[in-house]
Amino acid sequence: MSNAIIKTDFEFPGQKKVYKGKVRDVYTLENEVLVMVASDRISAFDHILPKGIPHKGQVLNQVATMFLDATKDIVPNWLIGTPDPSVAVGYACEPIRVEMVIRGYLAGHSAREYKAGKRVLCGVALPEGMKENDRFPEPIITPATKADEGHDEDISREDILSKGIVPEAIYLQMEKYTRALFQRGTEMAAERGLILVDTKYEFGMRNGEVILIDEIHTPDSSRYFYADGYQERQDKNEPQKQLSKEFVRQWLIENGFQGLEGQQMPIMPDDFVKTVTDRYIELYERITGKQFVPADTSDIESRIEKNLNEFLNRK
Repeated sequence: MSNAIIKTDFEFPGQKKVYKGKVRDVYTLENEVLVMVASDRISAFDHILPKGIPHKGQVLNQVATMFLDATKDIVPNWLIGTPDPSVAVGYACEPIRVEMVIRGYLAGHSAREYKAGKRVLCGVALPEGMKENDRFPEPIITPATKADEGHDEDISREDILSKGIVPEAIYLQMEKYTRALFQRGTEMAAERGLILVDTKYEFGMRNGEVILIDEIHTPDSSRYFYADGYQERQDKNEPQKQLSKEFVRQWLIENGFQGLEGQQMPIMPDDFVKTVTDRYIELYERITGKQFVPADTSDIESRIEKNLNEFLNRK
């Protein structure tokens, strides 16, 4: 099995600080430039799983790059370039502490809440009589407060504004961008025979402007169904065929883990790790229409350092 990037410990030229996220390690350099290394870590239920998924970081980085390039006419974004298959370089922005989650279908978290009897999610009324994976009459925005550690929390638009978490003008701009990005992502997915079910966007401020940051439309931040056979599966009450992390969550649930206190995280066997890698590569090829070319993983750290230093020296 290929090597995986589990952790990084770089010292790049002009490095000022490092932030280690669930999946990405972010290095801040001089001139407010960020180096974001997409590791092969995988998280579910806000916990990082013990084993890395080979090539996952490359998939995330390259899919995100494609969508950031394809949506920069809608909203300015943080990206400057991708000097390595697993690395993105961009502008440092002041993060807005709200994740903009948008849902076109009753799936995942929204389906679990609906099944539990909730008919209002983040202040948005949900129609009666829906079943899991049904399409909403129109996409709904269900924001979440962004937590450095632990669970992100659902929050309503009204609470965001009343608590002053985000100024109204900026929040309305984020909503506008969120709907436009989701529409573009939906159209691009449809061209590839996929349904963009739900996703999340993160924004920041730079020079007084709202900027799209982090990744978009990747299997870590989004859920995709296969369009072919979707309605037939719904009519028969069958699970949807999907490309997302949901199958990892389901595997954890089946093995007694949902991130709750006192639960022991199961160790993924190597054959399941390979299955996860294969699913990520499948999504890459399906969503981009290109064959996945795995990067050399014999010495990942040296590869990243070489590529990044060459990139920075050209800037």
